[in-house]
Amino acid sequence: MGHVYRYEENPLLTPSGIKPLWEGFEVIGAFNAGIARMDGQILMLLRVAERPLGSEDGSILTAYFEPASGKAVSVRLDSSDARYDFSDARVVKDARTGSTVYLTSISYLRLARSTDGRHFAVDDQAFLLPASELETFGVEDPRITRIGDTYCITYSAVSSKGVGVGLASTRDFVRTQRHGLIFPPENKDVILFPESIGGLYYALTRPVPKAIGQPEIWISESPDLLHWGNHRFLMGLREDAWDSGRIGGGAVPLRVEAGWLELYHAADRNDRYCMGAVLLDADDPGKVLARTPGPILEPETDYELHGFFGGVVFSCGVLLDGDTIRMYYGAADTSMACAELSLSDVLAQLVFDT
Repeated sequence: MGHVYRYEENPLLTPSGIKPLWEGFEVIGAFNAGIARMDGQILMLLRVAERPLGSEDGSILTAYFEPASGKAVSVRLDSSDARYDFSDARVVKDARTGSTVYLTSISYLRLARSTDGRHFAVDDQAFLLPASELETFGVEDPRITRIGDTYCITYSAVSSKGVGVGLASTRDFVRTQRHGLIFPPENKDVILFPESIGGLYYALTRPVPKAIGQPEIWISESPDLLHWGNHRFLMGLREDAWDSGRIGGGAVPLRVEAGWLELYHAADRNDRYCMGAVLLDADDPGKVLARTPGPILEPETDYELHGFFGGVVFSCGVLLDGDTIRMYYGAADTSMACAELSLSDVLAQLVFDT
């Protein structure tokens, strides 16, 4: 792993600095944000997770979003109810089937703004709330890709039907158009390339097979950003390595001289999340040229090791200034942080496929 400079201000945003949107709820996460530049500002589109305030009788409180009212609704469950499995802090599962019945929090998207990239002010209101029956468990993990003068936002749409991928767009982060689901369940970590290549748009995807296969990175093509096809496997897990459990896209790919540089996330079989890099062909991003054998960023600090789900660094937005990569990442599924890496250093860590 090369040199990494973490900002002294880290974590840049934490749950304690954000006022809940709904009465009777608390913010437990402000993380995995999409990043964009606009009008001299750096915009951070946060995933904000809220949950009902704890009960005094020992029961378990969960929630879901009610599109008709535009609000989150809390649900009280008996902690001794044998029908449910409460062992995972993130979800409530059916004890018999193992399927998720509720999430323990509801996520939505909220904007934060900065002029220096280190100090952010969070808007009072939500930027994007769940809005349909396919988003009743929340909208999560946005990625922002600027294509021309339009900012395209992909996000995970979560409901009892599974996790799909929604698309929204804006030109000013005031007026927003929603385009519905562009990938059905189960898929997530979808990232759009910032320009068309050979007349087509490309997206990194992460389908999650249930019968055969692993959670790995695929690539898809589209003529219009709405209709996707020619789905191809891109890159997979490596046995007994830091990326042996699951992998998915991280930040929007960077166009560099050698091709497309993608900073991706991966977890090992102990759910320790790190960041790596892969270089894709400039004209055919479905072709892997090189990959880092080890991580370029891994959880080391207290705010990365401890939180709602510890041992996690999860890149979701980068800015490139000369040779400096400014990587914004979610830490421990709780807060947002930033680290700077050298582009030339990252490229030097790549091992080319011979």
